Amino acid sequence: MKIVLGKPIKAVFRPWVEGLENIPAEGPAILASNHLSFSDSFFLPSMLDRQVTFIAKAEYFTTPGVKGKLTAAFFKGVGQLPVDRSGARGAGEAAINSGLAVLARGELFGIYPEGTRSPDGRLYRGKPGGLARVALASGAPVIPVAMIDTEKVQPVGQVVPKLSIRPGIRIGRPLDFSRYQGMEQDRFILRSVTDEVMYEIMKLSGQEYVDIYATAAKRQIAEAAKAEAAKAAAAKSDAAPTDTEHTDTAPTDREHTDPPTA
Repeated sequence: MKIVLGKPIKAVFRPWVEGLENIPAEGPAILASNHLSFSDSFFLPSMLDRQVTFIAKAEYFTTPGVKGKLTAAFFKGVGQLPVDRSGARGAGEAAINSGLAVLARGELFGIYPEGTRSPDGRLYRGKPGGLARVALASGAPVIPVAMIDTEKVQPVGQVVPKLSIRPGIRIGRPLDFSRYQGMEQDRFILRSVTDEVMYEIMKLSGQEYVDIYATAAKRQIAEAAKAEAAKAAAAKSDAAPTDTEHTDTAPTDREHTDPPTA
């Protein structure tokens, strides 16, 4: 897949990279990245010599039909692992176990601490359940990564990417959390580790930080859009003339008079 996908990406989009020296040549490490676009999982692995394994929603692997089979084959080819997100707790445990299995093999595990794509390009609060627990349970270093302008290459809902945008990747120095190892059940430690990683991502990306979860922000945006649509519909309804507002312009029988006779 690096040959089939990576070379065309490099040739067409010419992504720039800073901090490649921070990726270890061997051994386990966690790449914790911001998440701006669906294409993040393609740009980052294509620019690294080593394979990066991300987790992806199970629907990418279980959709029926020819298109579904092609999609599943593609995601398997780029090293994605399916995770069932139907239950929050089950999904979290599955993600943790998947990450630990990848790291136990001495490989690179990629994760998006925000849990979902940013709805507006800002950086949102990281979820502590996945990243921090995997880091503390495995002892692997966490490498902060910032994707730059990938949301401009392929905005949500746009099929054809913009070739005029040159995206970038900034890779920070590895963070060592071995001082907290064995404390992965302490929610205050998990919060502290996650916030430290998010702070480093913020410095690398230059994004505005918002101290709420991206999922909550998406709900707020959806509710605001729904309310705005309802308001517009109500205004349109009020502006439309009603039946009682219509009057006949034709004269009534009383208004008709016979012409005078001679």
